[in-house]
Amino acid sequence: MKFSSDLIPATLIRRYKRFLADVTLVGNDKVITVHTPNTGTMLGCAEPGSRVWLQDSGNPARKYPLGWELSTSETGTLIGVNTHLANQLVREGIETGVIAELQGYESLCQEVRYGQESSRIDVLLQHTARPACYIEVKNVTLVRGKGVAAFPDAVSQRGTKHLRELTNLVQQGYRAVLLFCVQRADANLVEPARDIDPTYADTLRTAVNGGVEVLAYRAQVSTSAITLQTRLPFRLA
Repeated sequence: MKFSSDLIPATLIRRYKRFLADVTLVGNDKVITVHTPNTGTMLGCAEPGSRVWLQDSGNPARKYPLGWELSTSETGTLIGVNTHLANQLVREGIETGVIAELQGYESLCQEVRYGQESSRIDVLLQHTARPACYIEVKNVTLVRGKGVAAFPDAVSQRGTKHLRELTNLVQQGYRAVLLFCVQRADANLVEPARDIDPTYADTLRTAVNGGVEVLAYRAQVSTSAITLQTRLPFRLA
């Protein structure tokens, strides 16, 4: 996925109210407020004084026309913080054949209503000769220790609900996949963040034991494009 316009470098002052951040553009001391397309805590991705990268929406009618796309870790790794891009990256990975485990279906739909708890599935793959495949995508930005990526970065009741839904789908005879989209190149492994959300970790273990598949793919991130490239190992914590 290529960015539609050149990203704008800035220095982060603070993130607040979940969807807002104050920054100064490089070469300009004026403080501006930008949109933050990420509902998590952005642990390790929102350090004051760090370099961030913004994209202009091209819509002057928006209250905050600039959106925060990339962060920089303490070691200089670029991190894709726009949660909304994860579904697009996974779709591209399926269509280009990068995600080998999800090939061989006839159609792909997104944001389809399903389940017993009023959910929407991120990606639905269908084929006339095989069970439908329901894919829940989770954007991963947190890395701790030596390349260990962890999800979630905050207590996620919504994420736990999705695991219950996926488990129910398997019981109904469908294929269900949880796919971690890791938008940073310094991750070598993905695991649940049990210390942050033990309920999510326990529910994930139940889901895996119940037949839910877990995939993790790492993206190459640059200031011009983000592309899924490499499958990562996953371990239950």
